Amino acid sequence: MATPTLRTLARTLGLSRTTISDALRGSPRVNARTAERVRAAAKAAGYESNPLTGTVMSLLRRSRSQEFRGVLAAIEIVDGPQPSHAIRYNERVLAGVAERAKALAFKVDRFEISPAGLRLSRLDAILQARGIHAMVILPAAGVPDLAGLDWQRYTAVYIDYLIDHPPLHCVCSDHYHSMISLLQELYRRGYRRPGLFIEITHDERLHFRWEGAFLALQKYLPNITAVPALRLQAVTRARFEPWFRKYDPDVVLGHCAEAIDWMEACGAQIPKTHAFVCLNSLRTENDCAALDLQASHLGARAAELVIGQLLHNELGIPEEPSLTTISAKLIEGPTLRGPVVAPAAPAAASPVTA
Repeated sequence: MATPTLRTLARTLGLSRTTISDALRGSPRVNARTAERVRAAAKAAGYESNPLTGTVMSLLRRSRSQEFRGVLAAIEIVDGPQPSHAIRYNERVLAGVAERAKALAFKVDRFEISPAGLRLSRLDAILQARGIHAMVILPAAGVPDLAGLDWQRYTAVYIDYLIDHPPLHCVCSDHYHSMISLLQELYRRGYRRPGLFIEITHDERLHFRWEGAFLALQKYLPNITAVPALRLQAVTRARFEPWFRKYDPDVVLGHCAEAIDWMEACGAQIPKTHAFVCLNSLRTENDCAALDLQASHLGARAAELVIGQLLHNELGIPEEPSLTTISAKLIEGPTLRGPVVAPAAPAAASPVTA
């Protein structure tokens, strides 16, 4: 059978192609009964609309250029005051989204959902009016809930570990593998008593990936002295110093760079006798070794994924949400001994000639 088109649907239903198109787009210009009849006929005929088609034609009519430029929505959910490192992180993520989207001939419109600002219902109306069908959702402090959107019209990627309302494809930093790689590198540099301190809420939010990898390597790396992880509701000097004095970890891992001063107050000479690595380079203003969580790369990958979904007309909530991860990179700094340099191979002997 021939592939159904707007023309064949219009002929079958006795309606104009404009009415068919408006009904499938959900335009209020078509009454509800007619729109329902059109959607039912389209479904029965196996018709699938591509959300890019209308956008392409609209842009071509308005532009002398034949270049297509699609639009992605970058959604930021703000429930209250944000710490400076979270703001910087999202800015890096958004920069990665915008740069990669531009390379793929898309632009990015940013929307902020907040109690005092844009509401979900208003966002839905704006996206429909502008013909935007693809979204990247920036990391949120709490549990994001976007179930109120009309998900038959959209495709999206969340740039964090998990979203349940609705369940979507996600892109995030690979905290577990990053911790494994970091501890292996520290081991190569001679550290044998690594210590980890972390806020409990942060640990739980990441599904214990930092702590889980830390405990695993304590068990399986040879000649390691096991230092209990310091898990706190809030990291303070009063709680950190007794732990540090008792267990004397030779390298400390954590998000609070103030621990460098606390370690030195306990007699540590950094990096001569002890070392410190911040687990997020955006959470420190100090010049210290740290992990770069590669926020811009996360944004770029999210843009690639959601554009691919859009081009393949994969709208709606995915049946099997996937998780794409990107490992962090170690940034060298004065709070850590340098990498071990392998001895140079001996020079090859000159060939003997007769």
